Amino acid sequence: MGKVLRFELQVPDPELAVDFYSRTFGWRFVKMPGPLDYWLIRTGETGEEGIDGGLIRSPDGEPRTTNSIEVEDLDDHLAKVAEHGGTVLVPKTAVPGMGYFAYCSDDQGLVFIVSESDPNAETP
Repeated sequence: MGKVLRFELQVPDPELAVDFYSRTFGWRFVKMPGPLDYWLIRTGETGEEGIDGGLIRSPDGEPRTTNSIEVEDLDDHLAKVAEHGGTVLVPKTAVPGMGYFAYCSDDQGLVFIVSESDPNAETP
């Protein structure tokens, strides 16, 4: 079963979003190393209910929230997305040491992320 693991905020100006959400809700942001400007968002303390998230610059300048669904086998679920009328928008991508993800849309155009944890993930 795929469980929503985190949310991702896509915004035109990530620095403004970091300022807004940290001042408004007390969220903590950690910028990840690597070629993308990506921040992990910690929305509360360990053991508190709720989920954490991520922040990235929107590729088309439009703000949106995208949910990330964790699965055990990403390749299997990407095939299921296509089989059930969805579309893989960004193919399987490695985040070294963390896992793999792909951006998809459902049969109505709603965008979501499918991810698989794998501490041995490497960029091919």
